[in-house]
Amino acid sequence: MRDNVISLKVVLANGDIVKTASRARKSAAGEGTLGLITEVTLRLQKIPQHSVVPLKIAVPFLLPCVSSFCNFHTWPVQALGRNHMGYLTNQNAQVAMCNFPSVKDAADVAIATMRSGVQVSRVELLDEVQVKAINIANGKNLPESPTLMFEFIGTEAYAREQTQIVRKIVSEHNGSDFVFAEEPEAKKELWKVRKEALWACFAMEPNLEAMISDVCVPLSHLGDLISRSKKELDASPLVCTVIAHAGDGNFHTVILFDPSQEEHRREAERLNQFMVHAALSLEGIIINLLTLSVAC
Repeated sequence: MRDNVISLKVVLANGDIVKTASRARKSAAGEGTLGLITEVTLRLQKIPQHSVVPLKIAVPFLLPCVSSFCNFHTWPVQALGRNHMGYLTNQNAQVAMCNFPSVKDAADVAIATMRSGVQVSRVELLDEVQVKAINIANGKNLPESPTLMFEFIGTEAYAREQTQIVRKIVSEHNGSDFVFAEEPEAKKELWKVRKEALWACFAMEPNLEAMISDVCVPLSHLGDLISRSKKELDASPLVCTVIAHAGDGNFHTVILFDPSQEEHRREAERLNQFMVHAALSLEGIIINLLTLSVAC
């Protein structure tokens, strides 16, 4: 139920009126209090085309202990492996990647996918500058265009079915080069370049620092925020990249600048302020601001 409650309007004992969270999905936790709820905003869920009600269910991470007592479970035990930290992982996960002519097209696909009811565990967006940085840092030859990365989990048949649904959505939004990986090493390699995206930026510009913005907006506004931000970033003399957890409406910019040059710092701060105000104007929230450098 908690995931379906977007926000509350509450009257406190002293008469103050507060509104919790927002339509943006990412938020910070705080101390509890007592109050009278006067308004609730709920998230609507798409009705699935089909559903199955099992008689017995084993939670995936308990399967090694309880599978012998259950006639039904979500994933077969043999489909589970262990990652480098020893935790159980689903070996049937499908990882897909596709390219788009613009970040707006990519964002629209992320939104359409989340609204379709497809059970996707990760949707990541990289702009063409970020992909270029990844190519430089990793010796890759990925198409340098806005890119989406997906991960689908479940049984092999289910993951394949979800992949095909998203493939159709991609084709309807100017997407191309839809490829997916099934082999464990191929999947690991695809997510490796995403996880190391920030450090790839320093490979592209090793003598600069990075100012990283972190904002979140309701998913319906993600395309608008990315389009407005991308236009501003591309017009800047600084090198800037876009990384988004597109399934959550969470959006980062990596702004590379020389801290010894005052005009660079002012421009980086201006771009960050643009991101902040753009997100707030779209019912968003501000998560954090970081400045990082790498010692060579």
